[in-house]
Amino acid sequence: MLITILISTKNEENNIEGLLDSLVIQKEPIEIVVVDAGSSDNTQDIVKEYARKHPFIKLYNKEGNIGESFNYGIEKAEGEAISFIGADDKADKDWIKYVRRALINGHDIVAGKCILKGRKGFELERVKLYYRGIDVSIPGTNTSYRKEILEELGGFDPSFITAEDIDLNIRAVNAGYKIYFEEKAIVYRYSRENLIGFIRQAFRNGYGRKQLVLKYGKLWKSYSLQETIKTQFTIFGILRLIFGFLGYSWCGLKERKNGGENNDKTWNPRVR
Repeated sequence: MLITILISTKNEENNIEGLLDSLVIQKEPIEIVVVDAGSSDNTQDIVKEYARKHPFIKLYNKEGNIGESFNYGIEKAEGEAISFIGADDKADKDWIKYVRRALINGHDIVAGKCILKGRKGFELERVKLYYRGIDVSIPGTNTSYRKEILEELGGFDPSFITAEDIDLNIRAVNAGYKIYFEEKAIVYRYSRENLIGFIRQAFRNGYGRKQLVLKYGKLWKSYSLQETIKTQFTIFGILRLIFGFLGYSWCGLKERKNGGENNDKTWNPRVR
């Protein structure tokens, strides 16, 4: 089974080599598709150098947000299934081996295990969101979809600033698909290196969660208050919740000003 590994990049010269080093050793057949959104650093040059050594690496240029980049990559992908991974992440040497095994065993959507690394204190668990009893807040990195399902769902909703991966998972659940969790498929994620980056990420995450509410209605009952308190009850955890709430509120104010035109619930006619 050919699996396409899809990466969206922009100014990732400090991270892309480490990622590609972890991908070129994955069990073949694989295809690595990098969609660059107009990097001004050496990201594209680094990818081109790797592509000269490994013909299964392909570089495309497509400016836009991450949803638009991924949709472009899905169109170009030749694999039967597509595995998403972040440009600043690294894959375990057997990552695709276990993803492929799960897909061959009949699973349509495979979510692997993410191990957080990086600066102590910033290594926080995500705020989980459950939809119809399923954890749909699994990171977009280390999630694999059969390509035909992505095409059926219409790909990613490009109106999302972030949380486009959660939105895709919700639509997959609405369409009747199940998400299979394979803990042996491991990707290493790295926390932000400084407080500013940490705060920006928290703000963006809150903004995306509000976009989900605007599209699907109230989701507060889908969060576990007990679990959130347990996993976020640290100084940095509380800080993340505060700035996440600010992002959530800012999105609400912005959409109210725009008349909600950026979150059209009829965007994807296949949503059930």
